[in-house]
Amino acid sequence: MIRAALAAGLAALIGGGLLLAYMLLYVAPNLPSLEAVTDYRPKIPLRIYTADNALIGEFGEEHRDFIPIKDMPELMKKSLLAIEDKRFYEHNGIDWVRALGAVRANLGGAFRQGGSTITMQVARNFYLTREKFVSRKLTEVMLALKIEAALSKDQILELYMNQIYLGQRSFGFGAAAQVYFGKPLKDLDVAEMAMLAGLPQNPARHNPAVNPKRAKQRQHVVLRSMRDLDYITEAQYQKALKETLHINRKGVDFDVHAEYVAELARQVVYAQFKEDSYTKGISVYTTILKADQKAAYESMRRNVLNYDQRHGYRGPEAVITLPANEDERDDAIEDALQKRPSSDGLIPAVVLEAGPKAVKVQNPAGEEITITGDGLKLAANALTDKAKDNLRVRPGAVIRIMQNDKGGWSITQVPQVAAAFVSLDAVTGGYHAMVGGFDYNLQKFNHVTQAWRQPGSSIKPFVYSAALERGFSPSTLINDVPLELTGAETGNEAWSPRNDDGKFDGPITMRRALSESKNVVSVRILRAIGVPYAHSYLGKFGFDLAKHPKNLTMALGTGSVTPAQLAGAYSVFANGGYTVEPYLIAKIVDGDGKVIQEAKPRTTLPDEARVLDPRNAYVMDSMMREVTRSGTGGAVARLGRPDLAGKTGTSSDAVDGWFAGYGGGIVAVSWMGYDDSKSLGGKEFGATVALPIWIDYMRVAMRSRPPQERPVPTGLTQVNGEWLYDEFTGDAARHTLDMDTEPAGAENVEPTAAGAAPAAAPAPAAAPAAAPNAENIKPVPAGPGR
Repeated sequence: MIRAALAAGLAALIGGGLLLAYMLLYVAPNLPSLEAVTDYRPKIPLRIYTADNALIGEFGEEHRDFIPIKDMPELMKKSLLAIEDKRFYEHNGIDWVRALGAVRANLGGAFRQGGSTITMQVARNFYLTREKFVSRKLTEVMLALKIEAALSKDQILELYMNQIYLGQRSFGFGAAAQVYFGKPLKDLDVAEMAMLAGLPQNPARHNPAVNPKRAKQRQHVVLRSMRDLDYITEAQYQKALKETLHINRKGVDFDVHAEYVAELARQVVYAQFKEDSYTKGISVYTTILKADQKAAYESMRRNVLNYDQRHGYRGPEAVITLPANEDERDDAIEDALQKRPSSDGLIPAVVLEAGPKAVKVQNPAGEEITITGDGLKLAANALTDKAKDNLRVRPGAVIRIMQNDKGGWSITQVPQVAAAFVSLDAVTGGYHAMVGGFDYNLQKFNHVTQAWRQPGSSIKPFVYSAALERGFSPSTLINDVPLELTGAETGNEAWSPRNDDGKFDGPITMRRALSESKNVVSVRILRAIGVPYAHSYLGKFGFDLAKHPKNLTMALGTGSVTPAQLAGAYSVFANGGYTVEPYLIAKIVDGDGKVIQEAKPRTTLPDEARVLDPRNAYVMDSMMREVTRSGTGGAVARLGRPDLAGKTGTSSDAVDGWFAGYGGGIVAVSWMGYDDSKSLGGKEFGATVALPIWIDYMRVAMRSRPPQERPVPTGLTQVNGEWLYDEFTGDAARHTLDMDTEPAGAENVEPTAAGAAPAAAPAPAAAPAAAPNAENIKPVPAGPGR
């Protein structure tokens, strides 16, 4: 017996010696360099922020947020140590007590218990696999000892807490706090920290977004260990056990919807840094303001939905067969709904029962919801027996539902119409808000920067501005009567422009003509000042001249602009006559906090930027204020501010609806239209589809901006309550323009004395064979002018 024990001891001694020799002579020399941990460079994603530090975008394979150990909440460290490595600060990388327990548990050969310390996990995470082979475990032990010799305990813990994978593409506890709870790690309470501390053992099994029951069980184990170690009091323990946690199941939440902005910023960074953009912790600070962006997004969503519902229900998105077997039915519903993601509150659902007074649906969470009363209003015609098959709401129909502020549900639908909104600072050019479409996840196309659309009547202020430089004034009388242009005048076909309502008011002032968006008057003005002059004049405002026709239809906005370009153009009126260069990126900061690129926006308007006579900007401002008081944009008056100005725009056949305007130093443009260029509807105008978006946004954006009044520029004189250039006062204080017989050219306009009755039209001049300023005119419908 003694001899057997001595033999066993000798064998163990020899075995231990051989193992030690193997580790020293073979494992140790082949250990990898510790550079990965001694010079730790985590893969921090690209992050995009508003100017006031709200996160609006994140790009990279890993959600990661490095937090130095000194800033790591003490209770978070204790939560982790309580469950992962109680003796972390006492051992040298190997917890022999825990290791012997693991050996005993693994004697059966299953290798189900590892006994790894945090240092050993660091070694494994950085250098090794998770397979439980003896050779890998020996390497892990040696690496742990090497790491302990090279780094302090706090450094090791810092590495672990920032590198460890915690599910949902999140790495490190800082990122996990944002992913699961939507807040910084320092703001978590005991229950939330314990939930995160339970993740490292098995991030998939204990993921609270996927397996809430198992996650709760693991959290209780962590809390019990914390209580046993006196890291928390009994009261804290009991409170944490009972706390209901609100888990974010969608992943990283951003403070505000600005997906189109984030994508533009990403493109800028990627063009410069390529793939490093997504791993080096670069931060981009845009000029966007959180409150403005939120107001723009919500206003667009609300008013697009209003428009969409005015035009009726289009029917279910699809119809599926509902199996009789409950499990099979649930599988069929789940499969159908997964193909149709939610659109910020527009939730897909499958109809289980349908009738004129109630509809029962099942949502993606498997819950059954009954919709009644006003919630059925949109789809009322689709719930009758007479409804067409493609319109009818019936069991198996895939529809959209929406919950209101009071918790009630209603049937809705995803709009097909597109929209865009943009605002910028009239002096610096910095964008304050940008919404490129109804839902970025449904359509990535950015209508603000990429959609070239006809501006309709929103182009008229630029034609009127050109006329001011040719001797016109707001009091100039223009005859609002039908205009017949022959083929000889147009150089193409005969054309008869019409006002949107088919009405004509005879001689009216240019001010009133702009306010009421008179199409015929605008054509007469352009005909008088000359198309070539007006066309080149548009270049002052940054328009792409190649995208605007060199004929009289230009007065009705038959060219092409983007919302961003139109906003830049209106800023010239807003700031008193200076061109601006809109920009989005304020600064770019690298992972170490060093500014690597920064814009230097102007705070004053330099003389070299002036493109418009200050008198022109002042007079045009006064005329566009009239639009928002008594004209087609009169709804703006509800905002109760005297400094708001702008112009509605509706292209031919109501294909595009616009409102462009400004106030308080902000320029904003809203647009609505279909991507396939179909009409918005016979009763829709810029004033009905785009102006409401603009008003709802400006109501928020103007709160902190006092009204701005402009000083009267030198060189203007007020005659009979109307502004005129000094050089055009006297006999030229007022014009009468009857263009039925006049050839193009302002030199043929005969002024009358201020306040005098309209003079008779001058004798006709010989008409040219083809008007040189009206080349290639093609007839356009008498499109809306509002």
